[in-house]
Amino acid sequence: MSTLLGHNFIGGARSALGQSQHQSLDATTGEALPYSFVQATDGEIDAAAQAAKAAFPEFRQLSPARRAEFLDAIADELDQLGDDFVAIVCQETALPQARIQGERGRTSGQMRLFAQILRRGDYLGARIDLPLPDRKPLPRVDLRQYRIGVGPVAVFGASNFPLAFSTAGGDTAAALAAGCPVVFKAHSGHMATADLVGQAIIRAAERTGMPKGVFNMIFGNGVGEGLVKHPAIQAVGFTGSLGGGNALCKMAAERPQPIPVFAEMSSINPVIILPQALDARSETIAKDLAASVAMGGGQFCTNPGLVIGLRSPAFTAFLEQLAGQIDGQGPQTLLNAGGLRSYSKGVEHLLAHSGVTHLAGKVQDGKQAQSQLFKADVSLLLNGDELLQEEVFGPTTIAIEVADDAELQKALLALRGQLTATLIGEPADLSGYQWLLPLLEDKVGRILVNGYPTGVEVCDAMVHGGPYPATSDSRGTSVGTLAIDRFLRPVCYQNHADALLPPALQNANPLGLRRLVNGEWSDQPIA
Repeated sequence: MSTLLGHNFIGGARSALGQSQHQSLDATTGEALPYSFVQATDGEIDAAAQAAKAAFPEFRQLSPARRAEFLDAIADELDQLGDDFVAIVCQETALPQARIQGERGRTSGQMRLFAQILRRGDYLGARIDLPLPDRKPLPRVDLRQYRIGVGPVAVFGASNFPLAFSTAGGDTAAALAAGCPVVFKAHSGHMATADLVGQAIIRAAERTGMPKGVFNMIFGNGVGEGLVKHPAIQAVGFTGSLGGGNALCKMAAERPQPIPVFAEMSSINPVIILPQALDARSETIAKDLAASVAMGGGQFCTNPGLVIGLRSPAFTAFLEQLAGQIDGQGPQTLLNAGGLRSYSKGVEHLLAHSGVTHLAGKVQDGKQAQSQLFKADVSLLLNGDELLQEEVFGPTTIAIEVADDAELQKALLALRGQLTATLIGEPADLSGYQWLLPLLEDKVGRILVNGYPTGVEVCDAMVHGGPYPATSDSRGTSVGTLAIDRFLRPVCYQNHADALLPPALQNANPLGLRRLVNGEWSDQPIA
């Protein structure tokens, strides 16, 4: 395994000019691990951003095939991180070995998927309108458009996915695929993991001849503000809390040159259980839902935090079944002590609320999280109570009973933006409740039927986004190939000589792209 230096990654070299250090911790015991990381100085933050800026002109002009080679090399390096690496990730996060091994495969697979996108070429969005010199009353000139990277991207990794949403995660993969160098802010919860993954990226960059500043990484507290405000940075990717995302959005908006922040933040992911489904399979639903709530200590942004059902004896019986399943979930170690404190505080707030009843779950104390089930009066949601809108990051869910379809509609309209919404129903339910779909489309990024939201497939069709506060910009996704769109912008070329055009727009179509030519799709050269 590579040596853990604990130094910042700047322009292809390691740098440690800071005077303070941060210690990696064992997530289970809280004890210090033998890995320390040097706080980045203001000068190092500037140097990292400048290195990314210097790399951008060369990196973005590389052919898609060359950038794809780089991403494939990163994937290969990730796959070669062995058992010693997995053991360190498990130490820093308290996540089980099988989970980390699976996440490593997801992360390398994500890199390879973006490499496929580059070779496919459709992300370029090539459009060509040929000249119409004889058009009346005015002729049309030659116009051609495609998309380029926006520039250096600052990426903030998530605590709950130390690989797939962190150093070499989806934001990094999408930015690199778009031709944007990255400055990554290492997460304090898994700094050793970040260091080893950063080394893997640098090895891949060196092996494939990438410019030295294509990937940079800084360690430390309070370094994010200097990074987001740096004039070289042109976009931000963030996965984390609502407060953190809002703060970054404010910083970015107040810059002399405002830049976009693509922040994935807070979601309670409602699950709506329809009547005939309860009649047909309530025990199975209770078991599967409880498993989804407790999965990974509830530390998923898609964790089902709200369960809604229509008032009936069947729903009352279902809540009893769900309570039994929640009581049967064992205690779990969370990612870090701060996460446990936050979770315990969230549970305390629910227990103290007069409109909320505790239905299941052991007393929340000690060093592990206990799964919990609460029931809240629907009036809290209808009247805008913040407690019913806020994510409790951990293995907890809240049930709400509505009187009828009209109250169900009001309850859903009262919800803020979400990543997901789930319908559990039989065919007759789904037919009778089709009216829910347009309502949910306005609220969420992904609508599930008879599944649970904690699985997020990495593919072309996935949307992992949604209206605020689920994300800061509902027009994109942080998972799947559409994630590349966040870091691209269109450029139009008017009356350019063919030889001066980028290959994607040249008459011969040397990249073999499917292009929109005079309003029709074609992969043929232009005669």
